[in-house]
Amino acid sequence: MTGPSGVEDLLRENAPRVLAALVRRYGHFDTAEDAVQEALLAAATQWPREGVPENPKAWLITVASRRLTDLLRSQQSRREREEAVARRPAVPADPPAGGDDTLVLLFMCCHPALSPASQIAVTLRAVGGLTTAEIARAFLVPEATMTRRITRAKQTIKESGQGFGLPRDRAERLGVVLHVLYLIFNEGYATTSGPDLQRVELAREAIRLARMLRRTLPEDGEVAGLLSLMLLTDARRAARTGPGGALIPMDEQDRTKWDPHQITEGVALLEEALPRGEIGPYQLQAAIAALHDEAHTAKETDWPQIRALYDLLFQITPTPVVALNRVVAVAMSEGPATGLAALAAIQPVDHRVMGVRAHLLEMTGDVAAARAAYLEAAEASTSSPRQRYLLSKAARLK
Repeated sequence: MTGPSGVEDLLRENAPRVLAALVRRYGHFDTAEDAVQEALLAAATQWPREGVPENPKAWLITVASRRLTDLLRSQQSRREREEAVARRPAVPADPPAGGDDTLVLLFMCCHPALSPASQIAVTLRAVGGLTTAEIARAFLVPEATMTRRITRAKQTIKESGQGFGLPRDRAERLGVVLHVLYLIFNEGYATTSGPDLQRVELAREAIRLARMLRRTLPEDGEVAGLLSLMLLTDARRAARTGPGGALIPMDEQDRTKWDPHQITEGVALLEEALPRGEIGPYQLQAAIAALHDEAHTAKETDWPQIRALYDLLFQITPTPVVALNRVVAVAMSEGPATGLAALAAIQPVDHRVMGVRAHLLEMTGDVAAARAAYLEAAEASTSSPRQRYLLSKAARLK
């Protein structure tokens, strides 16, 4: 019998595929998601007790389809909706051979009628499997606000009348799609809150979707760059945590645990994409990740080259996160005092900025100030592993 954690993994893996199957067959994006959530709840209750069915996806589709039918029949416009479904040509619940409806669902969520923030939010909810609370934290808004935003987004998609299939304007939606996949991967690789540092299933799903996207757009350099970045970053996953899930920073990791196959694949993707033309932000980030991965020890890291790449990246995407990472590269290549001077210009000041400041203060030898900064960063962090790591750093400076 599969344990609770195994059931949770199965449900997270199948949820977007079941939703895509229902939307393909019936339409009604918003109602379909409600039906899928009820099917997931039923499975979470029954499977640990009765055992996982031989075909979990088919089980979920069957239960969700029945619930969707009930929901549609209970709505005021039942007759019109049922007539529309009856007139629609029969479409199989499974995608065509060699395809995956999850990718179609991904582009569907990135509808041009939605604002960029809504596109990202509804995709993280429907495809990434994040809860509304997790998405709200990522956007720094109340959960009730995010609930309304996602509900309006689903309604807009429904009213657009968009058919279920890859849209003709997918090239125009590509930027949002790449950004969404990037956010899903980041949430899996470095969870923003909760007891765990990583949510492996989210990172794997982002990589799977990025592979599918590259098969669809094999000549796009940024698609290849994003997949390369994910592989090169995920290659370090096994070395990032110690006993009890404790965070291990890159310079302290056992690099023999890094996945050489993912590193080789990521570097090959990058080398193939770079000569094609204009270099975008995902290719630059992948190049930075490659420099880290190809260094056999922390001391061998080519920090001047990484700093130069961050200079280019900041010109393209001058975000606070890029600015903070650039500060680290400046400090490692030019000294902590220079890094602290550059750090003073970064706004807003969150737990990441506080943590970098603490580390740089420690490098300068200002133990008292470093300890206070570590404690301040720990208090501001919402991730339990990060809090424990920062507190341990402060404790060692007593």
